[in-house]
Amino acid sequence: MNQKNETSTDFILLGLLPRFRHPNILISIIFLIYIVAFAGNSVLILLIWLDTRLHTPMYFLLSQLSLIDLAYISSTVPKMVINYFTGRKNISFFACATQVFFFLTLGLAECILLTLMAYDRYVAVCNPLRYTVLMSPRVCLQMAAAAWIGGALTALVHTIYLMHFPICGSREINHYFCEVPAILRLSCVDTSVYEMVKFVTTIVFLLVPFILILSSYTLIFLTVLRMNSRKGRNKALATCSSHLTVVSLYFGQAMFIYMTPNSSHTPEQEQIVAVFGTVVTPMLNPIIYSLRNKEVVGALRKCVGKGFTRDRV
Repeated sequence: MNQKNETSTDFILLGLLPRFRHPNILISIIFLIYIVAFAGNSVLILLIWLDTRLHTPMYFLLSQLSLIDLAYISSTVPKMVINYFTGRKNISFFACATQVFFFLTLGLAECILLTLMAYDRYVAVCNPLRYTVLMSPRVCLQMAAAAWIGGALTALVHTIYLMHFPICGSREINHYFCEVPAILRLSCVDTSVYEMVKFVTTIVFLLVPFILILSSYTLIFLTVLRMNSRKGRNKALATCSSHLTVVSLYFGQAMFIYMTPNSSHTPEQEQIVAVFGTVVTPMLNPIIYSLRNKEVVGALRKCVGKGFTRDRV
């Protein structure tokens, strides 16, 4: 730690599991996951953009999810890796506030987007005749805008509210990034009002969307069971199962951190769950959607085939 480069307003990021005996291995694994996640989401966005067969509402929303995941994992991992290899653990007040803002924006936007993707599947399976009307290009753009703007506005309010709390004593954040519960532990004033605001926000952005998603899939499964075509039934289940897997991974870790009392879990447990949600899940999302989706695999083979043909020519 370079004490001379720190100011009285800087925070100190203790890093991921500071008591872990082999930090080199841990950081290397995290960085490898970051590379895989970055490459996977980039390829998925590129395929959806290049292949006209993927220019549908479902894949447009999927491209937005990949874009969020790219930014989501990039908001935490690069700073953590740089801090480790440079030995500098300090982060300025402004940089910390910026990290909180982008982390919350992307996290809240993903909650909204996953809910809208469930609605897309509901319309496609339960009301296919009106699909082109209910999921028109204009509606898809409005959905994407709602996710990004809704997440950004809510994150801005929380960031301003959170960062105005005075910090007494140590400014060491027991985490690898500026995360809301970890910063709240440093405050020397009563934060119960903000805790209530945070709880209400989690209900609006976590619990309500999760209930809506479960309701959508309940109706979808009831419709699928009544289908006469086995092929259509399998296709609908394959598409929906991919989305349900992603929903379970993301909402599970978010609910553990933000919908349970801080006293019910240790900082180490929070860090492990945070890694799962902010690092592992963005890596798994493109893999889940690619391996279980013949159209994405077909688009990938088409692009690879074109590249191979050009190389031979």
